[in-house]
Amino acid sequence: MKTKSHKIHIIGAGVSGLIAAKVLEKYGYKPTIIEASTGVGGRVKTDIVNNYQLDHGFQVLLSAYPKAKEYLNYKDLELQPFLPGAVIYTNGSSQIIGDPLRNLSLLLPTLISSVGSFMDKLKIFKLNLKLKKKTLDAIFNQDETTTLEYLKNQGFSDSFIAQFFKPFFSGIFLETELKTSSRMFEFVYKMFGEGLAVIPKNGIGAITKQLESKLLFTEIKCNTKVADVKEGTILLKDGSEIISDFTLIATEPSSMVKTFKAQEVQWKSCYNLYFEIGNKTSNKAMIGLIADSDALVNNMHYCTNLQTASTGEKELLSVTVVKTHNLKESELIARVKKDLEIYCNIKEAKFLKCYNIKRALPILKNIKNDIASSETKISDTIFLAGDHMLNGSLNAAMQSGEKAALAIVERLKPNLVVVN
Repeated sequence: MKTKSHKIHIIGAGVSGLIAAKVLEKYGYKPTIIEASTGVGGRVKTDIVNNYQLDHGFQVLLSAYPKAKEYLNYKDLELQPFLPGAVIYTNGSSQIIGDPLRNLSLLLPTLISSVGSFMDKLKIFKLNLKLKKKTLDAIFNQDETTTLEYLKNQGFSDSFIAQFFKPFFSGIFLETELKTSSRMFEFVYKMFGEGLAVIPKNGIGAITKQLESKLLFTEIKCNTKVADVKEGTILLKDGSEIISDFTLIATEPSSMVKTFKAQEVQWKSCYNLYFEIGNKTSNKAMIGLIADSDALVNNMHYCTNLQTASTGEKELLSVTVVKTHNLKESELIARVKKDLEIYCNIKEAKFLKCYNIKRALPILKNIKNDIASSETKISDTIFLAGDHMLNGSLNAAMQSGEKAALAIVERLKPNLVVVN
């Protein structure tokens, strides 16, 4: 394929930037990605520590995401599925609740579980059917309320909300009060119901590595920090300038574009800690939810209950803390170890690494599933992409990157019919 000579630069080598580059290549362009860090991935990265795979935050891919199915090769990622359910830790004991329609082995544990009444479990079944029939357009065009109000309106009991929905969706939304939009709840719940939560065998970072490997003509410049973006130029923090016909900012733009300085995106944060464990308390590939209100830990899972390409000598435990606190790292580690022992009967956990993820998810209002390509344009030559433009999901990151790239294509070839 013959590439075209326009100087197109993408700032940010996360999911949005990589998708944008792929789309631009499809239409014959050769973009350059400028990345501040040492490599691609953005928030979707995996480290290897003592042969263990440590994802930057507990992240899963929902296999039903429309854009993920379009842009990723699931077979090559060797996706490892979680069981459709969770282990609920309360009062020092554990119970399982799950979706027996997708895994029959979860039927008996779910029926005998004291987490939720029979009516709560029946309402879950009805909610599954309701959302299966509901389109994504219908979900994102409806009036918004909070997730907590939505669940109460659906008739779920306060105890079931506290024991299941709060810890489960706090780990997804990264906030403990379920203030997140009901649109986002229905979207995520629908995606869980139509597919599986999975992690690539090489860790979540394999997603961005695969996207990078599909780029044939794109140059990626790492360790290159941007200070300012103007029409026709990109000013780097080392004082040098790059001439750019078109610039696509695939990261939070407020530090680079003066007109956005007063519109800085606010972010949710979390801590993700990893521990080496001698013996597991569960062999099931399920997320563990700590439902006790006094606990600091929100959720945990044994990474070694899934197949991984790189494996350490013992078992690997991932722990997520969503609640706000003022603890130093050493104090946080000690508190998490205490929670694990009290609530999950996990003892002698050896600390490996802590990720303080300050920009984990954008805080958004009036969330959307899609955006017109024209809405990504902020000037004749500057365009925006990122999940902060739609909703906090991998699907949104892909969608926005695609639409911003198509906006540039339409700008260069106004008579060309592009596929949206």
